[in-house]
Amino acid sequence: MQISKKGNNPVLAVGYFFKGLKLLSKPQLRAFLIIPVLINLVLYSIMLALGYFYVGSLIEQFIPDWLQWLSWILWPLFFISFFIAGFFSFTMLANLIAAPFYGKLAAKTLAVITGKAGTVEEQPLAKVMAAEVRRVGYLVARALPLLLLSIIPGINVIAPFLWALFGAWGMALEYMAYPLENEGLLFSEQKQLAKEMRLGALSFGGLTMAGLTLPLLNIVVAPAAVIGATIYLHEVKQS
Repeated sequence: MQISKKGNNPVLAVGYFFKGLKLLSKPQLRAFLIIPVLINLVLYSIMLALGYFYVGSLIEQFIPDWLQWLSWILWPLFFISFFIAGFFSFTMLANLIAAPFYGKLAAKTLAVITGKAGTVEEQPLAKVMAAEVRRVGYLVARALPLLLLSIIPGINVIAPFLWALFGAWGMALEYMAYPLENEGLLFSEQKQLAKEMRLGALSFGGLTMAGLTLPLLNIVVAPAAVIGATIYLHEVKQS
């Protein structure tokens, strides 16, 4: 799959996310949104409840007594790191569960924007889940060193920035994967394609990540990102 230069344009990439939000109201897509939205609603509610009751005490345990005088700086840094790590983990879990439905949503979106009813393709469930597991494994392997960095006093001041960058990249890979899998691209090919449009992908993924951190809105951000990524890749694809 070849992409045009506009695929690396951050302004256009951000615009595709908003196009995805707009298409959520399309009647043809509603049947493909119900289950993913319900999955997100349940999991993000659990995440908010756990965060409310446990994050504060968890952060206090990671601030040693000799650094208590810097708690006014370290507390917000730890909070940001744990917040991003927590939401990222729950997002990966939600996407793992909803992966078969997101693949169908991407396929139906392509059918809607192209006007070709035959565009919808049913991907084997085993193939969809295997691809999702590989992607999650790739992201977890890179998230663990960041998590370790987040608890090392002194060095952890840069952790929130690294988490934000990693989160944007992870979200780009995650939501671009569904339309790409429908075209038969393997995970290694998906990564290479994302690297070729890195700036655009990071912009799209960064906005998606920001949306996912907003309570209530986050239950529809993921489906909107799937739709937006489908439009994005379709419009920057070179024939």
